[in-house]
Amino acid sequence: MVGTVLLSLPIASADGTEPGFVTALFTSTSAVCVTGLAVVDTGTYWSGFGQGVILALIQVGGFGIMTMASLLALLISGRLRLRMQLTAQAETRSLGIGDVRRVLLGVAGCTLAVELVVGAVLAVRLRQGYGESIGDAVYLGYFHAVSAFNNAGFGLHADSLSGYAQDAWILLPIAAAVILGGIGFPVLLELLRHRRRRRTTGRRNWTLHTRLTVITTAALLAAGTVLTCLLEWTNAGTLGPHTVGGKILDGFFHSVMSRTAGFNSLDIGAMRASTLLMTCVLMFIGGGSAGTAGGIKVTTFAVLAAAMLAEMRGEPASVMLGRRLAPHTLRQALTVALAGIGVVMASTLALLTMTGYPMESVLFEVVSAFGTVGMSTGITAGLPTGGHLLLVGLMFIGRLGPITLVSALALRERTRRYELPEERPVIG
Repeated sequence: MVGTVLLSLPIASADGTEPGFVTALFTSTSAVCVTGLAVVDTGTYWSGFGQGVILALIQVGGFGIMTMASLLALLISGRLRLRMQLTAQAETRSLGIGDVRRVLLGVAGCTLAVELVVGAVLAVRLRQGYGESIGDAVYLGYFHAVSAFNNAGFGLHADSLSGYAQDAWILLPIAAAVILGGIGFPVLLELLRHRRRRRTTGRRNWTLHTRLTVITTAALLAAGTVLTCLLEWTNAGTLGPHTVGGKILDGFFHSVMSRTAGFNSLDIGAMRASTLLMTCVLMFIGGGSAGTAGGIKVTTFAVLAAAMLAEMRGEPASVMLGRRLAPHTLRQALTVALAGIGVVMASTLALLTMTGYPMESVLFEVVSAFGTVGMSTGITAGLPTGGHLLLVGLMFIGRLGPITLVSALALRERTRRYELPEERPVIG
């Protein structure tokens, strides 16, 4: 709401006119929920003040509202009250109360380090390769770096990053920032901590969560790259005109951005229906937990895959990487996935009744909003007001829904001292 008020001011628009309430609300929600969907062109419609507000909302939304509040309190007063420590512990997935201060400072340090390095690389490339002035190169570089690490997908060009297609010095740093921000702060901090520990002990002891996140993320990135290249290799509107190296680069970039980042170096609207469907799957899965990514999260997907594999093998328990999964973990994963599917299907049906757009475009838009991705086939601005408000709700649910749902399920967990008679309905 604060972002909506600020973006509603005449000073926020480039021409000095007062932006509409729905435009301001949609943009503010998209920024705070680090989605990237936009009803107006960010680079031309908003003034420097408006773009600054959007950038601040992206940083706060990606960093975590309670994490940001806790860090500010820590920096100002040097201490945190117990209630704030508990809230920050839940949001950052730190192990205990004693870890909160270290985790908060670690999250802030990782965020600033990645954004500064990626922003510097982009600024140098824009200055040397594209002749941008020093001021414009720095501004463009750091705006896109912050947007990338927070998996927001907001850009200052009307065609996103299509103008930099096949430029590895632009695409790869942005992809790296997206991956680092999307795997989740617990994983990122553990990788850094164990890297230092490995130097002294020579051993690598990752937790199951970190191993699941890293392995599943790598597998999905590879699968997305291969499928994008195979499906779009000869498409004249996307990969067709590019060189072999350029096709692989853009295929990889699209796979990374499908993990809730939202930038695009290819024309999404020109993609084949099969590629859009594949991208919808990647957007729905999303990235790592307690990070800047959206979706149902890669660990949820991995746990469901383990349950299916155990059932197909006839095993009594689900096992992953030498560990047995608790039954309540499987139920929570199933609940989050089915709730997400229900929200997507209901929203797609509602949006189809409001517009005359084809089903694949509407489904893509809905999954992009729910997964806080920000990719679009180009129909966002043409949706009616009701459609824009529906997407606002989806972005909000997508950013908070899975986390809140799992937390609520965990808090409601209780022990039953009796068992009901068992009976098996017919399945399948």
